[in-house]
Amino acid sequence: MLETLWFVLITVLFVGFFFLEGFDFGVGMLTPFLGKTDTERRVLINAIGPVWDGNEVWFITAGGAMFAAFPGWYATLFSGFYMALFLMLIALIGRGVAFEFRSKLPNTKWRQTWDWIIFFGSLLPPLLWGVALANLMKGVPIDAKTNYVGTFWDLISPFSVMAGISIVLLFLLHGALYLALKTEGELRERARQAAKRFGAWASAVLLLFVLLCYFQTDMFTRDGIIPGMVPLTAGMALLSVHFFLKAGRDGWGFIMTGLTITLSTITVFMSLFPRVMISSLNPEWTLTIYNTASNTYTLKVMTIIALTTVPLVIAYQAWTYWVFRKRISVKDHLEY
Repeated sequence: MLETLWFVLITVLFVGFFFLEGFDFGVGMLTPFLGKTDTERRVLINAIGPVWDGNEVWFITAGGAMFAAFPGWYATLFSGFYMALFLMLIALIGRGVAFEFRSKLPNTKWRQTWDWIIFFGSLLPPLLWGVALANLMKGVPIDAKTNYVGTFWDLISPFSVMAGISIVLLFLLHGALYLALKTEGELRERARQAAKRFGAWASAVLLLFVLLCYFQTDMFTRDGIIPGMVPLTAGMALLSVHFFLKAGRDGWGFIMTGLTITLSTITVFMSLFPRVMISSLNPEWTLTIYNTASNTYTLKVMTIIALTTVPLVIAYQAWTYWVFRKRISVKDHLEY
């Protein structure tokens, strides 16, 4: 029972991370292109300035929860996917440094360099997360001792690359809609046009990825050709974004991309449960929530702590978004 509870809680943490950090990454990727001047790029960065670091905490918390609740899963995942996670960490560090350093000097080349670091630091993590999630769904070479016996290049395949591109496009759409809600004037219109373009691409590529899942994973053999309302609702939510944008309802469009991200993440974890890492060498060597979990006492203590502290963290972050809810423009006093 506690193993299932903590699997659900870790799923929730990843949902929060992808939903919140998704538009952060999208804004970072769009900054060099939507911002035509240094001031406009500063506006775009300020749109996520008060919240981006708090959004990353969801990933740290998810990793910590995985380490404490399922140490066997954590050990195999973080050792086997070491290079991918290392590259992701470097990208996140570079991105965070760029947010702080880009405006320390008025030199144009200095700021442009940091803007491109923000771009690549926002592009690489969702691309790598797509690769990682695709491999979790498909299976990776894990031996009888729960060791990952492949290499970094074993993680790269057309299927995993397609997953990475799908997440990048979805986050670009999510970020563009967030900017449509946070900016004014010409910047807002550019963001809306970007959302229209990326909406079509995201829908097409995600559909192709779902079709590949039929051949590359056991999701359909376990759950049927129609795997349930969760993934179907995710698809319908994504398709509805086009109609909300056409009607000028940017807020509803953002809610729909958020719903797509949320339900898609849940679908991935649903397709795994009760497994956490599938062995492509032997099904008996697959890691599950039962053979990787901590002892019952540890899970009980963690549950008590989580139920008392997580609501406070969520309340504080919600308050932060409420405080910084207003739109910003080039006419505002910008934080440099």
